[in-house]
Amino acid sequence: MCNLSNFAAMKILFNVLYKSNWGQVVYVVGSDELLGNWNPHTALEMNYMGNNEWSVEMEAHEASIYEYKYIVQEANGFLIWEGGPNRSILTSDYKKILIRDIFHAVVDPERVLLSKVFTEVIMKPSNIFDQKIPCETNQTIRITITAPRVGVGFGMAIVGGASSLGAWENPILMSNRNFPKWEIELDSRDFNYPVSYKYAIVNLADSKIATWEEGENRKLSAIVPNESDQVVVVNDEHFKYPVGNWKGAGVAIPVFSLRTEESFGVGEFNDIKKLVDWCAKTGLRMIQVLPINETVATHSWLDSYPYKSITVMALHPMYLHLPAMGELKDKKLMKEFYQMGLTLNDKPHVDYVGVTKTKARYFKLIFDQNWKEVSRQKDYKNFFEENRDWLLPYAAFCYLRDQYKTSDFRQWGDYATYVPDQINALTDPSQPFHEHIAVHYFQQYHLDKQLREVVEYAHSKGIALKGDIPIGISPNSIEAWTEPQLFNLNGQAGAPPDDFAMMGQNWGFPTYNWDVMAGDDFAWWKKRLFMMEKYFDAYRIDHILGFFRIWEIPKDSLHGLLGYFKPGLPMTTTEIEDSGLYFDYDRLVKPYIRQHFLSDFFGKYTEEVRRKYLNEVDYEQYELKSEFDTQRKIYDYFSPLGVTKEVSDKEIVIRDGLMSLINEVLFVKDPYAKNPSYHPRIAFHFTYSYRELEDYKKEILNDLYVQYFYKRHEEFWKQHALAKLPAIVGASKMLVCGEDLGMVPDNVPEVMRLLNILSLEIQRMPKNPRVEFGHPADAPYLSVCTTSTHDMSTIRGWWEEDRTKTQRFYNHILGHNDQTPYFAEPWICQEVIHQHLHSPAMWTIFPLQDLIAMDGNLRWDQTDKERINVPSDPENKWQYRMILFLEELLEAEDFNTLIKGMLHIAGRDSVY
Repeated sequence: MCNLSNFAAMKILFNVLYKSNWGQVVYVVGSDELLGNWNPHTALEMNYMGNNEWSVEMEAHEASIYEYKYIVQEANGFLIWEGGPNRSILTSDYKKILIRDIFHAVVDPERVLLSKVFTEVIMKPSNIFDQKIPCETNQTIRITITAPRVGVGFGMAIVGGASSLGAWENPILMSNRNFPKWEIELDSRDFNYPVSYKYAIVNLADSKIATWEEGENRKLSAIVPNESDQVVVVNDEHFKYPVGNWKGAGVAIPVFSLRTEESFGVGEFNDIKKLVDWCAKTGLRMIQVLPINETVATHSWLDSYPYKSITVMALHPMYLHLPAMGELKDKKLMKEFYQMGLTLNDKPHVDYVGVTKTKARYFKLIFDQNWKEVSRQKDYKNFFEENRDWLLPYAAFCYLRDQYKTSDFRQWGDYATYVPDQINALTDPSQPFHEHIAVHYFQQYHLDKQLREVVEYAHSKGIALKGDIPIGISPNSIEAWTEPQLFNLNGQAGAPPDDFAMMGQNWGFPTYNWDVMAGDDFAWWKKRLFMMEKYFDAYRIDHILGFFRIWEIPKDSLHGLLGYFKPGLPMTTTEIEDSGLYFDYDRLVKPYIRQHFLSDFFGKYTEEVRRKYLNEVDYEQYELKSEFDTQRKIYDYFSPLGVTKEVSDKEIVIRDGLMSLINEVLFVKDPYAKNPSYHPRIAFHFTYSYRELEDYKKEILNDLYVQYFYKRHEEFWKQHALAKLPAIVGASKMLVCGEDLGMVPDNVPEVMRLLNILSLEIQRMPKNPRVEFGHPADAPYLSVCTTSTHDMSTIRGWWEEDRTKTQRFYNHILGHNDQTPYFAEPWICQEVIHQHLHSPAMWTIFPLQDLIAMDGNLRWDQTDKERINVPSDPENKWQYRMILFLEELLEAEDFNTLIKGMLHIAGRDSVY
């Protein structure tokens, strides 16, 4: 920039290109009172200048930064805000700044390339260079274009009709000091308007053009005549790439599932480095993992569930690599741990309890040995100060959990309610038990250090890391203890029934009090994302539908069938009766229990159930006795809290049958409505209660059901999502991907496109209800296309589940006419992967099991052991571990060459 004197009086001329319709008016609004303080009602109205140009001038403060955006007001008063991040301009050095912008489209898929995945990892320049053109006057033109997709060893250049633009012969390299924005400043006196020009990507080694942008030449007309002490800022958009959309591929695997020769019976952060090496070798660009937060609540295998963390801030200690924490001076003990590590690492699965107990012992020993030294180190002190807001309550929670032998803080006596001063006293270093507090600081310090090393290593190889944000928190978590006002602890989040769980899913998480969260502009979510962005470049929002509405289940229910949408619009009795159905509370809301179908539930135990658990209220009509009238009471009766006993087969039949009887309702009462209101019970068509209605009542209920579940809430849920998601998505630079599976309202894809959130496309779970299988070729560009998820069987497992369905897939999707092979042979798996790689989706991310399935020599012969989770099984053990060592995978040259070649042919191996 030319260095000139500052001027007290200066002006900014905003000029934007926008093709308006009749009645539309364009405004500029921004961060200063001169720009309306972001209030569209006090924004600066612009003047239409012809040729799609809108302009307005304002006086400005010197040496100030203004953030601004353009908005369009329709003739009916409706406002359209332009898309993308806020614009900014720094006022200095000139009396006048003339800005020429192009109105940002509300929806722009290319904007995804501005996320951290691309600008700081995959497309990050290898070096920063600042092109400065000698400036002899105070008449300057600054030309910028935002273009992350340039590539290592290449740069962006401008070339055009003016001599200062190279006269169409010598491209002028632009500065990338503000990457992904490229910019250059030139002497505007050389411009004979209108000026034609183009952008080109040049090879930095020889300054020759490697890629011209497509399309017609760009043209720059004079905004105002050249004057002294002014700068013209031209902000161009969209380099017109001739090679189509960028596409990449990645691998998905939980950290705990990794296996290396250095592991300690479970995948560790340190093991990710070898996975990075493998990705770099094969051309994969992203590693996707499951949640890695601390889950220790019971010190049992139940804690293996990664989606039920006790905190959204702390990392799970089991991922620590012990040697990196320091070796024990006691050589005998060190050898003992080494042998235990070999034994645990030799198991085909993760022995969660064995690993965590053994590592916990090591943590205590190495803490006792090294804590005094570590606590004095500058990097530890910095870590503690940066994270103390969550570290102190986290360490206190862990200490109290172990002291009271439960993570249910309601049983912690004087500590049941979180009081900051009380916790500060508890964690005071002068306390005689402080070592039991500080050991948790020590662990988190090492976890942070080890994971940061992995992130730095991955980025050095151009590999991005994608994390996972669970939709809920545990009811016995630090967040529920310290900030209970943010959560509805009397409700449980879950999911309606689907192909994976016919009873629905009950995750046991409290739902959110969104109104309270909105009160401080979602500060809790922003802190959570700030923490996550330290380690990840992208994240998957587990169950993004929860930001539109959540499936809430009453506290005394266990099955997801008895849930309802929150927020929701329940139906009043008047509304139901207006449809032609008399609202008989006993018949529609109470469980419908009749003698003639009891044997379908209980078989040979029917008489015993009738006598012991039911009351006969009319001839062959029953109700559950009061001590068994909720699913929670029933479950607790057969599995009393704190009592360890095996539930017999007979007890399981009776327990499950009784809970199923409670599902025999047609409406569920809303617990929040001021006046009695009701939700139709999801999937009531499969109940005896529905089947035994008169046909005309069934027709009325069918119409109510369709209206309620598929039409009633569309705009309502859209507005609720738009009140939350923009602030949350905008809280980080990470790429955002949404898990949008299940019962998806029509407005969900619309909102996701609006916010550039990538959808999830799975061949076995098509979004189109009229087809049995999706085809990867139909996936939208802004999506992640995959073969399986952790909640599904692998390609090979699915292939063997339903022979008839597999045959249809084999014929109609893979295009074969013969009999389908019994097993998913390597060539079949290769065809499935090939289809996905050639999808238009931005990303194809495959479970490691599905990639290895393409090689008959490498894949595991125990297909059933490769599935990670069964959603319908609340007692699923998360213990899958890859059977191969990553060292072996790195040496599998034929297999690695196969993947690299498939990515190249599909155009998914390029950085630009």
